[in-house]
Amino acid sequence: MKQDETKYIFVTGGVVSSLGKGIIAASVGKLLQARGYKVTIQKFDPYINIDPGTLNPYEHGECYVTDDGCETDLDLGHYERFLNVQTSRSNNVTTGRIYQTVIRKERRGDYLGKTVQVIPHITDEIKRCVKLLGEKDRYDYVITEIGGVVGDIEALPFIEAVRQLKWEMGNRCIVIHLTYVPFIRAAKEYKTKPTQHSVKQLQESGIQPDILVLRTEHRLEKDLLEKVALFCNVAPDAVIQSIDMPTIYEIPPLLLSQHMDSTLLKKTGVEPGPDPDLKPWRTFVERMKKASEEVHIALVGKYVSLQDAYKSIDEALLQSSIYNDRKLKLTLVQSEGFEAKDADSVLGQCDGIVVAPGFGSRGVEGKLTALRYAREKGIPTLGICLGMQCMAIEFARNVLGYKDANTAEIDSQTEHKVIDLMDAQKSVTDLGGSMRLGGYPCQLKKESKLAEAYGKQLIRERHRHRYEFNSAFLDEFEQHGFNAVGVNPDNGLIEALELQGHPWYIGVQYHPEYKSTVLNPSPLFMSFVRAAIAYRQAKGKK
Repeated sequence: MKQDETKYIFVTGGVVSSLGKGIIAASVGKLLQARGYKVTIQKFDPYINIDPGTLNPYEHGECYVTDDGCETDLDLGHYERFLNVQTSRSNNVTTGRIYQTVIRKERRGDYLGKTVQVIPHITDEIKRCVKLLGEKDRYDYVITEIGGVVGDIEALPFIEAVRQLKWEMGNRCIVIHLTYVPFIRAAKEYKTKPTQHSVKQLQESGIQPDILVLRTEHRLEKDLLEKVALFCNVAPDAVIQSIDMPTIYEIPPLLLSQHMDSTLLKKTGVEPGPDPDLKPWRTFVERMKKASEEVHIALVGKYVSLQDAYKSIDEALLQSSIYNDRKLKLTLVQSEGFEAKDADSVLGQCDGIVVAPGFGSRGVEGKLTALRYAREKGIPTLGICLGMQCMAIEFARNVLGYKDANTAEIDSQTEHKVIDLMDAQKSVTDLGGSMRLGGYPCQLKKESKLAEAYGKQLIRERHRHRYEFNSAFLDEFEQHGFNAVGVNPDNGLIEALELQGHPWYIGVQYHPEYKSTVLNPSPLFMSFVRAAIAYRQAKGKK
């Protein structure tokens, strides 16, 4: 395709939220990518926050960070994991960013005295953001996921922008609409009325969906699919089922079996050709299904009650377990209120422990308790960001004897601030988008387990933090066997700590989970899972 032939695919949702638009968008992208097309995906979120960086995970789930340092929606993690490509700040746009840009233009006088309105100024800015990736990076297909549900007040400008783009571009622009088909157990039947109403709502906004994806618990009968096609003005071959599957990684083959990719290509005026080769993906799925032996990992954090709060960590653990031919058994441990008396019963049966990242004081003491148990019992342990910082605090308190050791984030008056605010952060006043964010280099010590895991000494990983290990304590730490094995070569920031004499006890300031994908799992998580398996085997368990 030529640059001016970039096609645009929009994914909208109806009936209820959290149906999996991001997974559908990523799966469609994967199928097109497997056919040889250059594909990218972006997420448009209707909320007025500039980004999710200051949002509580209970509100929004995980905050995902791109390599260029943008705090984004968790769906961008799905996009990267599925497509095995990097996204950027251009791939996640919020209503807040749209309005901020328009208001800045108005203040500069760009609108030459015109009244600034939702139509055309807000919708024009949305359209500009939609087309930006296709114009800049020569993509064949740009997939845009519209957050929320059709009918939401805050989503109306995005829906109007999509309507205009469909009018302007013709078959270069198509809409995939994801809806829910509920099963009424008392009546023992599926109901299509919610889908019909959702499509009608979309039609009232001037948009006729080209493809319908029906989220359902079980396989739907042909006559029901034909009914949906008839009443929603959609071709029968363009009504696709998204059946509940054991894992999200089974969705691309499911959509392929229903020829969704070829239907989509035809609707954009492209001859489909033979089915794509999903061999590496299918191999991954087959390994997942065949794995019978378990590896038991505990994830210790304060947001474990929300399944999306540590989404990238969950997926990185799953991917690494599969590539080690193991079935992941993940135990979620609430760090708030976790006490030493609980350690044996909760952590004693685990093969490995991950201490999660986060902010604030809530749940920190529970993380310290879990880390002391893991360190003393020789259980493979990975600390990520605040998890690494907690490793340093626990070590300072219980090995070095500094009972008041803490992070300045919690106790700024303590004499032993083993974790302190970064110099560059001391003048920061705004909280949003102001942390140390994005990819940075890290030099690994040659003889370390970390260097062995990566297979090289210079790596690049993504960050999201304000506080760092206080280098004033480094000599004392290393004298007692807790070594700095990863250092930023540009500023000397301690990026990783590794405990001598322990089977596998590593803390990293960065977030290795962000770069773990289906086809390229994180080397650090792979090493951690291997250590957990070895620990399990040493205990005589299968």
